[in-house]
Formats: sequence, C-alpha cells, structure tokens
Amino acid sequence: MKHYIRISLLILLTLLLVANIGFAQERLKMSTTTSTENSGLLSVLLPPFEEKFNVKVDVVAVGTGKALALGANGDVDVVFVHARAAEDKFVAEENGVNRRDVMYNDFIILGPEADPAGVKEAKSAAEVLKKIADAQAEFISRGDDSGTHQKELEVWQSAGIKPEGKWYMEAGQGMGAVLTIANDKQAYTLSDRGTYLAFTEKMDLKVLFQGDPILYNPYGVIAVNPAKFPHANYLKAMAFIGWVTSPEGQAIIKEYGTDKFGEPLFYPLVIK
Repeated sequence: MKHYIRISLLILLTLLLVANIGFAQERLKMSTTTSTENSGLLSVLLPPFEEKFNVKVDVVAVGTGKALALGANGDVDVVFVHARAAEDKFVAEENGVNRRDVMYNDFIILGPEADPAGVKEAKSAAEVLKKIADAQAEFISRGDDSGTHQKELEVWQSAGIKPEGKWYMEAGQGMGAVLTIANDKQAYTLSDRGTYLAFTEKMDLKVLFQGDPILYNPYGVIAVNPAKFPHANYLKAMAFIGWVTSPEGQAIIKEYGTDKFGEPLFYPLVIK
C-alpha cells in the first residue's frame, strides 16, 4: 500500500512540476536601438504585451548595427531597428525572417540657437552638413554604426564630404548620451525626433533643419531565423511582431507622446 502511495505522490509531484513549467513566464530576448528605449516608448509598449502573452522581454538597447549583429549571432530572438538597407541584408543572409514595418519618424539636425555655421537657411540636409564642415563648427556623431550614424554618413556622402578633424567628434554612444554631449558643448548633431522630444526639457539645443526626404526614419521588426538558430524563441518573437503591428500595439505607438508634446514621437506604419 505504501508503495502505491509513493508512486501516486511521485506522479502528483510530476504533474505539478509540468503544470508549473507550462505556466511559467517565458523570456524573449530583443535587441533594439537606443532610440526606442531613450524615447521611453518601450516603457509603454512592452508591459501590455508581457501581460497578454505571459512573457518577460529582456531588452538590449544598442545601435542598429550591434542589434543586428546580436541577431546574426543568435544571441537574441527578435530585433527592432531602423536601417532598412541593413535590415534587408540581415534577412537576405538568412539571419532573420518575417520582417514587418512598424513605425516611422524623422531625423532632425540640432544645434545652438546662435547657429554659428548659419545652417538655418540651408535648402537640404547635405547643404547643412557642408556649412558645418566649412565653418569647422563642432559636430557630435554617434559613431557607433547605429541607424542614426548610418543615416548621418549617408548625408555626408550626399554632400561629398568625409568628415574629419578636431571639430568632428565620434562619441561611440547612444542617442541620449550624444544629445547630452552636444548640449554641453553647444555643438551640432543629428538626432531622431523621438529621442529629441523626450530630452527637450534637458536641453537648450534647437531644431535647425528638418523636412528633407533623406531624413525619413522607418523602423522594422524581424524574427531571428529559427532554421538557423533552433534555440531562438520563434513563437514569442512572432507574437511580438504580431503585437506591435496589431491595432492595439499601433494605437499605443500613435498616442505615445501626444499628451506631453502635442505630437506623437513615432507614427504607426500599419494602422493609420
């Protein structure tokens, strides 16, 4: 009789263990840009997803280049970035699957109100950077292979300029840190609008140029390829992709920032 009781208890404990595993909170590793974190968007976008899908998202906020490299090494399950050419290359090399558009904002060129390089009257982003280079006015670059850094280099290239010299500083840091450095030095810099808006109360820098089509800034989300990385949490990665492109997720993106800044920090690309 005792033998059967022991077996029954063992079976019961096993069933309880299986049940606990079944309801245990899963982890989803996501590499993303510093702009999604510095802007505060993730603080409102992730909690409803985590609650709905019983998952904890572990965020690694770095530049887009590093975020994609983490995905290419199979170190994360999903990437949420903003450099379309690099994203397409990531998918073409079979590191990721099921890329989806999520949102957009734009890049802006910031500087001191005095505008020593006289960029306010420029007609294009390329002309702005040419004026800064000609004046050798201080410019703070991300210098970190982020989506913002890649865009900055694209604009320099369109201006036919290779930036170098004491006036050009590569910080190698995230957007928030670069804004702080640029503000302290009263220097020029390129920023995504979302992070700039989130930092406006901490800065004196002004938006001196905006609106050039080259400064368009779309964001995409990509699941790490489970065929290449079988350990990746593909199901939860696809749940996240579905969430941020769903009406509920897109509504959060559309509303974020409107109460404080009178405009959203990002605009949804799926649900208008």
